[in-house]
Amino acid sequence: MKEKVILAYSGGLDTTAIIPWLKENFDYEVVCVCIDCGQEEELDGLEERAKFCGASKLYILDVVDEFCDEYVMPCVKAHAVYENKYLLGTSMARPLIAKKLVEIARKEGATAICHGATGKGNDQIRFELGIKALAPDIKIIAAWRNDKWTLDSRESEIEYCKAHGINLPFSADSSYSRDRNLWHISHEGLELEDPANEPNYEHLLVLGTTPEKAPDEAEYVTISFEKGTPVAVNGEKLKVSDIIRKLNALGGKHGIGIVDIVENRVVGMKSRGVYETPGGTILYEAHQQLEELILDRETTTLKLDMGNKFAQIVYEGKWFTPLREAVQAFIEKTQEYVTGEVKFKLYKGNIIKAGTTSPYTLYNESIASFTTGDLYDHHDAEGFINLFGLSSKVRAMKHQELENTDK
Repeated sequence: MKEKVILAYSGGLDTTAIIPWLKENFDYEVVCVCIDCGQEEELDGLEERAKFCGASKLYILDVVDEFCDEYVMPCVKAHAVYENKYLLGTSMARPLIAKKLVEIARKEGATAICHGATGKGNDQIRFELGIKALAPDIKIIAAWRNDKWTLDSRESEIEYCKAHGINLPFSADSSYSRDRNLWHISHEGLELEDPANEPNYEHLLVLGTTPEKAPDEAEYVTISFEKGTPVAVNGEKLKVSDIIRKLNALGGKHGIGIVDIVENRVVGMKSRGVYETPGGTILYEAHQQLEELILDRETTTLKLDMGNKFAQIVYEGKWFTPLREAVQAFIEKTQEYVTGEVKFKLYKGNIIKAGTTSPYTLYNESIASFTTGDLYDHHDAEGFINLFGLSSKVRAMKHQELENTDK
């Protein structure tokens, strides 16, 4: 019997061409695995395509709820944002995909896992670190880094497929390189490769519209949270994946969550892309608004650092590490009392506060009010300032003393 290879299959031109390439160059039985993280219509016709191209079978695994509950939500709770803008849409999904590839490899008795990520990107790192952490004995084939891979363009891939009797509805005309799941869609390529160019939003956007074309009237939305997890929108109880779907529709309608960034990839180069994350942007903002009421000053300060660290861990593909587990444990502890409701309005790309409530709020009107209350004596501030500024005063006195001595 032939050895089996598990191919991470998206149905796109790259991974479609890899099927006959694996059979021709390695004499493997190719088992394709597509991990459904919410790609929607991109999954249409995949089984027929994979088998037509020579795969023995195709698994399509619906992991949307697992993706949202176990990978998206830790990032939301951490407020993990890479380089201040990127909400980690692609990064979040990769460790789960790697995990499922390994599970199918074990089930099928496969000796290798193949992916179609390029040698310039982050995904090769994320896939391979995940596979190495979960199955160090399984061989990894990175087609684009393999000496036997001689295809360097869409045209050459199409010709390769045709030479193997595969005629599929792929064209050589230029299009954006996209990655989609329930959380977001990313766009790279074409005019975006030059940072001097403005994105062609008319051609580019998939999940929503620009703020200029959004409705002229604001729309109010209320999200309810329990221990940092969203549980309802406008009073309707929903699971996390359905909340994200609902917020995607609302955010897309109002031009929310369109980000144009130049980011630093792990491999060292800069890359420009446009990300649409309408529901995710709303969820991050709502969660942060609620935390403002609940977390104390010291916890807030440390959580900002830990959130940045968590973003770096996820971006670099280090999900299956003790460090990720430790940082996530800290984040989970901070969410113990993050329960309440956040009301806001969506208007032309903006998320505008409209009231936040929590049974665990640390905001005390009697203390915070300009009116003198029973819990705060203005005179207490004098002693606090004296102590808080003592080191500064001592230092200034010393400098003054030295200056007088020198005269």
